[in-house]
Amino acid sequence: MILQLLRCPAILGISMFFPRKLPPSSKNRLESYILTTLPIPFPTAIKLEQQPTQSSGKIDQKGHSDNKSDRLTEPADAKVRHLKDQLIRAKVYLSLSPIKNNPHVTRELRLRIKEVSRALGDAANDTDLPKIAFEKLKAMEQSLEKVKQIQDDCAAMIKKLRAMLHSTEEQLRAHKKQTTFLTQLNAKTLPKGLHCLPLRLTTEYYSLNSSQQNFLNQEKLEDPWLYHYALFSDNVLAAAVVVNSTVSHAKHPSSHVFHIVTDRLNYAAMKMWFLGNPPGKATIQVQSIEEFTWLNSSYSPVLKQLGSPSMIDYYFRAYRASSDSNLKFRNPKYLSILNHLRFYLPEIFPKLNKVLFLDDDIVVQKDLSGLWSLDLKGNVNGAVETCGESFHRFDRYLNFSNPLISNNFDPHACGWAYGMNIFDLEEWRRQNITEVYHRWQKRNHDRQLWNLGTLPAGLITFWKRTFPLDRYWHVLGLGYNPNVKQREIERAAVIHYNGNLKPWLEIGISKYKNYWAKYIDYDLTYLRDCNINP
Repeated sequence: MILQLLRCPAILGISMFFPRKLPPSSKNRLESYILTTLPIPFPTAIKLEQQPTQSSGKIDQKGHSDNKSDRLTEPADAKVRHLKDQLIRAKVYLSLSPIKNNPHVTRELRLRIKEVSRALGDAANDTDLPKIAFEKLKAMEQSLEKVKQIQDDCAAMIKKLRAMLHSTEEQLRAHKKQTTFLTQLNAKTLPKGLHCLPLRLTTEYYSLNSSQQNFLNQEKLEDPWLYHYALFSDNVLAAAVVVNSTVSHAKHPSSHVFHIVTDRLNYAAMKMWFLGNPPGKATIQVQSIEEFTWLNSSYSPVLKQLGSPSMIDYYFRAYRASSDSNLKFRNPKYLSILNHLRFYLPEIFPKLNKVLFLDDDIVVQKDLSGLWSLDLKGNVNGAVETCGESFHRFDRYLNFSNPLISNNFDPHACGWAYGMNIFDLEEWRRQNITEVYHRWQKRNHDRQLWNLGTLPAGLITFWKRTFPLDRYWHVLGLGYNPNVKQREIERAAVIHYNGNLKPWLEIGISKYKNYWAKYIDYDLTYLRDCNINP
């Protein structure tokens, strides 16, 4: 640990400076700060962890120990760590006044730091080190012994390290906040290619005559015996992946009907895409939200709230990095009524009995028709629960300091995931779920019950009306978690890129992108012209 790096005798008061178990993240932050902020910057970050006990065996010029047991147990990067330790010790010494005031020692230490830094380079293991590195190690050790005779005050070193740690934590907080802001900004920004695509498609659509602007099999749109999907999106490419991946795994594609609702700006582009790239035998419908004349502010309280100046100001204040400690609560996407259409499924599909709701950031990997035959036990919503994720429990999203929430809900209740939900519309109508949603939206007009989007409203609306699906139906986290197990991904029926790191963005997690990209034909003229590549 730090005491080993400084070669100081044990100090009883050290616990007031470092906790007994310093978190790895704090260790890494401190070590990086020491290497990069002290005199003569050194680019390589090291792991500030407890070093293996150094043997008493001598090291020859080839770096071999004369102790057999050491050769058997010595880590592959032992010498690399030793060199990095030396750099930290040297830089700490250089920052102390007694050394600064000794020009000869200062010059010698600076020279040794340069030599060790050059010898170390980017080496990760001892085998990467040049032969000269071991000579530099010896020379540095001798110089450090000289310095130790001049400055052997551990209290001064600890005081310096305490100041470093405090400064590092302050810098880390600032960088973390700035990183969050920039990530949110990147996630909200439309890539140039995805801006170009709908423009090209729209131009092409309006060059068609009216008879060419219609889809086939429109008689299937209201057939309750077929498999109906609801997809609300303003992203043409994302919608295409959802449809293509679903159809490619469907056992009977001709029995699957996709109802896509988009906004007026993307309506022509969305239609043109599927007119030019029909999904096999499946049926497609594309509607504009403006067609739902019944959906107005006199009927929908959320529509009235979304248009209020205070709500717009709340969501768009995110342009200031310092405006909110949790910037994802201020994403303007929640101002889109497309995001709230999921609460009006019976009105949108008055003649259907069941609908599978899909987000546009998912990929389907298996046939989903089995979901329609599930018995939801009188529940309205079939969804995968997220009890394993602490941040998906109710107290994460709802304000339990408000009695309206605390008197009606359990803070530790399991949340569930939007993105792939089977809805029983008959039960929805019978239990008058839309009215439940309206009632709670009216109560939350001042955002005192919840802040974030549609999930909190969904948790409340479908409280005790949600049937838990097996976890393999819907695996989440590909839009923020780089550690989702490959086995879980491969056995999942649906994978979900929930989070900011969408697969169509450059910031997307690269190892997950191919699951999404393989459902796009990048040789299509529109994509080539708009420079959209895998």
